[in-house]
Amino acid sequence: MHDMSADIERVLLSERELKDICSALAGRITKTYADTGRELVFVSVLKGSVVFTADLLRRVPLPCALEFMKVSSYGAAAHSSGFIQVHLDLKRSVEGADVVILEDIVDSGRTLQKLSGLLAGRGAHSVRCCTLLDKPTCRQVDFRADFVGRCIPDVFVVGYGLDYGERYRNLPYIGVLRSAVYTRA
Repeated sequence: MHDMSADIERVLLSERELKDICSALAGRITKTYADTGRELVFVSVLKGSVVFTADLLRRVPLPCALEFMKVSSYGAAAHSSGFIQVHLDLKRSVEGADVVILEDIVDSGRTLQKLSGLLAGRGAHSVRCCTLLDKPTCRQVDFRADFVGRCIPDVFVVGYGLDYGERYRNLPYIGVLRSAVYTRA
């Protein structure tokens, strides 16, 4: 059996740091939406944000709905292709609701720019984005997340839901993947 931790160059964010980040983000979201009187809908972007979503939502003490969307821009590659495909769409209307898109990481910004526009076009009262990780140096479009857990350098990270070729999602921390892993032919 392969030891996944052997593929990790270094731990970027520990389990404790991730818990603290989720608590801080939940506090900011709670303060923002505490007294709006509108429906609050979280839209978790599958698959990478599912672990983050579960940890974050347990810390938000407000009535809310949870929806999922599945989009892809990476496939098995280490860099975004720039082409976005929606594979799973919402099952409910977001008209008049405050929507918070939950994403694991913002690189180019293309995915979230597209999703934000799509949901706003469906009549949402507001659309904001909450991302666990942000790589602002990788931005290719004009997009800024409203709630950011941590800005990180341009390194390839896995764990805590983030993957490379569907592997490493179950690591309890976020680690920098050794380049030799994703440059193999």
